Amino acid sequence: MEYQGVAKLDKRTKNLVKRLKLGEIAIIDHIDLDRVTAESLLETRVGVVINASPFTSGKYPNIGPHLLSSKGICLIDNVGAEIFEKVKEGDKITVRGGRVFDNGKLVSEGEVLTAARTKEKIEKAKESLNIELEKFVTNTLQYVQKEKDLLLEGIQIPGIVTDFTNRHALIVVRGYDYKADLRTLKSYIREVRPILIGVDGGADALLEEGLKPDIIIGDMDSVTNKALESGAELIVHAYPNGKAPGLKRLEDLSLDTTVFKAPGTSEDIALLLAFEKGAELIVAVGTHIHLIEFLDKGRAGMASTFLVRLKVGSKLVDAKGVSKLYRSSVKISHLIVLLLAALTTFIVIVLASPTIRQLFRLIILNVRSILGF
Repeated sequence: MEYQGVAKLDKRTKNLVKRLKLGEIAIIDHIDLDRVTAESLLETRVGVVINASPFTSGKYPNIGPHLLSSKGICLIDNVGAEIFEKVKEGDKITVRGGRVFDNGKLVSEGEVLTAARTKEKIEKAKESLNIELEKFVTNTLQYVQKEKDLLLEGIQIPGIVTDFTNRHALIVVRGYDYKADLRTLKSYIREVRPILIGVDGGADALLEEGLKPDIIIGDMDSVTNKALESGAELIVHAYPNGKAPGLKRLEDLSLDTTVFKAPGTSEDIALLLAFEKGAELIVAVGTHIHLIEFLDKGRAGMASTFLVRLKVGSKLVDAKGVSKLYRSSVKISHLIVLLLAALTTFIVIVLASPTIRQLFRLIILNVRSILGF
C-alpha cells in the first residue's frame, strides 16, 4: 500500500480536525484514540492517520481506531514523537506500508493497523476492563469525600442574564451520539423552545443544526469563534483557585463573559447552573455516563459527575441514545394503505353529497358528448 498526500499535524487532535481537508494525511499524538475524536476525523474524509503514540494502549477497549480502519482509512501506529520534528505542516509525504517518507527520506516507521488488527486489540483490551473498573471506582470514592462539600455546598453560582424560571434547559455536550440525538430532539426543541446550552464544542453542534445557543459554557478550547460570536451568553469554567485558561481567548475577542469557579467538568457545572437557576426540566445530550466514556475522556474517576447527578437527578432527563430507540421507516404498504384510506374518504363524500353527485353526472355527460357516445 502506498499513499501520497499533504501532511497536517497537531498534538491536539481536536485542533487538527479543524484544518484537515479531503485526502490529507493527519499526524497526531493521541494515545487511546476515543470514539468522538475518531468520528471527527471521519468527517474530514482524511486519507491516512499517523499516530506518534499507540492508538490503543490496551488499558481499555477504545473503539476509535476500529471506527477509522473499518471505513478504509489507513492507520500507522506508534511511530514516535520525533515525527513532529522531521515533518512540517504542508509537506507532501509518502506512506508505504508502515513507513513514512518525506522527500524520499525515511522519517518514521510504525505498524499498519487493519480493521482486523484493531478489532483484535479491542478484544485483548477487554481483559483489562475489570482492573480499570476497580481503579476507577476506588478513585471516584476517594474524590467524592474530598469534593462533596465544595461541589454541592461551597460553590458560588454566578449571576447571569438568562432567566431559567419555568423553562426547560437543553444541555449539549460532544459525547457519544450527540449529533444524532440532537437531530431526534428537533421537534421537541421547536415546540418547547428550551434554553439551549452548548458545553464547549456542543455550541457548534447546535449551530450545525440551525439552532442558536443561548449559553456557551466551558473551557472555551474546542468551540469555534463563530459560536463564541453568535450572541450567546458566555460562561468560562475556572478552577476553584480562580485560574481560567479560556478567559484570555474571550478577552482577545473582546467578548463579555462570566467566570464560574468550580471543580469537576464543564458539563457538571452546566447541569448545576441550570438546576440552581430554576430550570423546570434539564435535558442532557451527549453527556458522559459510563466507564468507557470516562476512560475515553482520560478521566480516572467520576466523583464530580456522580455528585452532580445525585443532586439534579429529580429534574434530569438523559437523551443519550434516544436516536437509537426508534427509527421510523415508511414502507410501500403504508403508502398504499394511506392512498386507499384517502380514496375511501373521497368516495364516501361523493356518495353522501347530492350536489357533488350531480356535478359528477354532468362531467360524465359532457365527456360522453365530446367523445360521441
